Amino acid sequence: MRRTGWTQSIVPNSGDHNVYLVLDDLGQNGRVWPEADAETTDLETIIADLLTGQYKDPVRVIGFNTVEGWSQDVSADVAQELRRRCDLQQRDIPFFLQDFVDRYEGRYRDVQLPLPMRLV
Repeated sequence: MRRTGWTQSIVPNSGDHNVYLVLDDLGQNGRVWPEADAETTDLETIIADLLTGQYKDPVRVIGFNTVEGWSQDVSADVAQELRRRCDLQQRDIPFFLQDFVDRYEGRYRDVQLPLPMRLV
């Protein structure tokens, strides 16, 4: 018999695997975690979906593994991987991902040039 107030778990129970979800900004409609098929929440699929424009304005990517008991913001790693793949294909970051990549990687990579110090 079910307990009062019991709800079915949304956590996949089909083994130990990492899950990745994208927070998408829909403008005036707000930010959402789009529904995802449990089979399409692996990192490779998320990166492919980002590159093909499946998200309107991605804000962040969260990874978690309930069996191992961890979760973390992996947005910077994903932005770096998006840049690497576009570089390998010798193409620019797609316009719909530019803000995301800039937010986590920086529009221009910060380089500190050595300045000569003059002691008077």
